[in-house]
Amino acid sequence: MTSDTPAAAAPDLPVIRWSEEGIEHSARWRSERGAPPPRSVVVADDTMSADEAYGLACQGVALLWRGDFQNARQMLTALANRTDRKPRLAAKGGKGAKGGKDGKGGRGAQVADAAAAAPAKSPVEVFNLQRQARSQRARTLGMLLIPLEDGHVIPLRRAPDLKAACTEAWGAADGSAVVAMRELLGVNGAHEWRSNGIEVPAIGGRIHPHYGVFAPTRAEYVELVARAPLPKAAAALGTAFDVGTGTGVLAAVLARRGLARVVATDMDPRALACARDNVARLGLAERVEVVQADLFPEGRAELVVCNPPWVPARPSSPLEHGVYDADGRMLGGFLSGLAAHLAPGGEGWLILSDLAEHLGLRTRDALLAAIAAGGLVVVDRIDVKPAHKRAFDATDPLHAARSREKTSLWRLAAAG
Repeated sequence: MTSDTPAAAAPDLPVIRWSEEGIEHSARWRSERGAPPPRSVVVADDTMSADEAYGLACQGVALLWRGDFQNARQMLTALANRTDRKPRLAAKGGKGAKGGKDGKGGRGAQVADAAAAAPAKSPVEVFNLQRQARSQRARTLGMLLIPLEDGHVIPLRRAPDLKAACTEAWGAADGSAVVAMRELLGVNGAHEWRSNGIEVPAIGGRIHPHYGVFAPTRAEYVELVARAPLPKAAAALGTAFDVGTGTGVLAAVLARRGLARVVATDMDPRALACARDNVARLGLAERVEVVQADLFPEGRAELVVCNPPWVPARPSSPLEHGVYDADGRMLGGFLSGLAAHLAPGGEGWLILSDLAEHLGLRTRDALLAAIAAGGLVVVDRIDVKPAHKRAFDATDPLHAARSREKTSLWRLAAAG
């Protein structure tokens, strides 16, 4: 991992630089969430203590690991334990938990501790503080770095072979790189999800999510689309649009329900590849067309389905685009453009959680106003309570909102 050739080989990736044994090195820097390369990098190995590593990480000093790979995993766990411990505040005015042996390396932890400990006056404040704490946690844990040689080879003792996982996520390797240990483990986890798939009873098969594409782990919204009564116009061999298809799961549900033609759209190249892969695996390629489009494809359909991100907040990584919709862009775009893409007698199905309403990020009146402004009327609304674990976790800071959450399928039609 010497020289500056990685920058020339992959100009789309930034370069990370460090000094090792008096020699200047550089390599491509990989960060899915777009974090800049750390400015300060030290070489670390099995001799470094977890307290020392935590103190450095809290100061923004990255640790390029040269020791045993499995020990690096243990180090990441140790860093997470120190990051997640409860804040230790002094009785009067207190300082945050100390980060290193000398107590000078914990400023990042103090920020997270303050976010976790600060009294919140509203659900939206709790939400914002929790996101701030998670962001700080991600930055701290992202300071443990792993080198990759050409071919996605990890040049460390007891390192696993992650070439297949890395190739799925990033494509073929043509040089050396550096990546956060946490992100590398995420790449491997995504590879396992893609290999094993997720059983979806509504399609009679499995969905295989690709790296960077939001996985359909919450079954209630899929079941809503599988069970809602089809509009008469769509039941007679009609056409359906699946706007923002992601993995293609809802397009597959619509095809299984008998729609003669389904057009699934997305803007993300990973999502498009993922949806095409799943449609082909399920034997639905002749009935489901996957196209790149910003929201709607051309033409009209008897049924237009959209499951936009449910929370109007800015995503901090590509994967978060499946959860957070900055300024409610996708929701607003769907509601404002739906009427122009509905065939006579057709319906638009909006699948949306009301969690944002309980968090104070959106009001029901605002949603209803957007529906009316789009020239739409509500035909019906089908609600279901989420069954995921977080809805029942009383220790979750957002439990009050999550415990009241409902996921709804709004049946919309053109007014008049």
